[in-house]
Amino acid sequence: MKQRLITGIVAGALFLGLCAIGGWSYHLLLTAMALVGLYEFVKMTGLTPFSGTALLGYASIVGFMIPWELLDVPAWLSWEQGVWLLLLVLLLVTVFSKNKLDIKLIALLFTGIVYIGTGFSYMGTARAAGDGHGLFWTLMLLCCIWGSDAGAYFVGRSFGKNKLWPAISPNKTVEGALGGVAISVIISVLFALFAPDLLTIGRALLIGLSAAVLGQLGDLVQSAYKRVYGIKDSGSLLPGHGGILDRCDSWIIVFPFVHIVMLMPYY
Repeated sequence: MKQRLITGIVAGALFLGLCAIGGWSYHLLLTAMALVGLYEFVKMTGLTPFSGTALLGYASIVGFMIPWELLDVPAWLSWEQGVWLLLLVLLLVTVFSKNKLDIKLIALLFTGIVYIGTGFSYMGTARAAGDGHGLFWTLMLLCCIWGSDAGAYFVGRSFGKNKLWPAISPNKTVEGALGGVAISVIISVLFALFAPDLLTIGRALLIGLSAAVLGQLGDLVQSAYKRVYGIKDSGSLLPGHGGILDRCDSWIIVFPFVHIVMLMPYY
């Protein structure tokens, strides 16, 4: 627990400090986190982490993370064009490798690149929000996610009796999940009360609910594929916490979701 607390305080201070500063420093941190996340994913699937195909994956992550807002230039490709070109290149790898890298492994790599690259990219989008209040939106989503995690843990530990999804995550309970939703919604409403000109109560309720539900589902997604590979943690970068994907599994689901369904008011 001591190691977990020390790691959490140091890593949290670094992350929140650069988030507050914003700009290139924060975006470079997100890019580094995305690259480490893909490294963990690649290693888990059994692909050599620094093979040519893996390096193509890292290059694709950098492509996802190009901060067009900070560069103040239009994107060279649309998101759909970029994803299709990535898919084409990876499919061609199966041909040129003569199926040494077969379609199953390539499909896994493609999933990992899009899953991780999209998640961290939208975290950068939130901080660089066009309304000039990117720090507000970023902190609101993070606080909702963290509140949901804390609420689920403490409520589940105190009152949990009914297992939520034992085949995937045996310790999670229905009571804990509902507690996490409640805390997340309360936090989002508090943000709306703090800045009523930016966020209505109705939209805050939807964002808080989405952050809790999608965040918990993101956690279950991570638990599901770790169970397939028989591992406890995705990595060991953060002592006591595991890897980047262990800590950010909810983030990289919630941030894209609230943008894609246009819950962010600046869209």
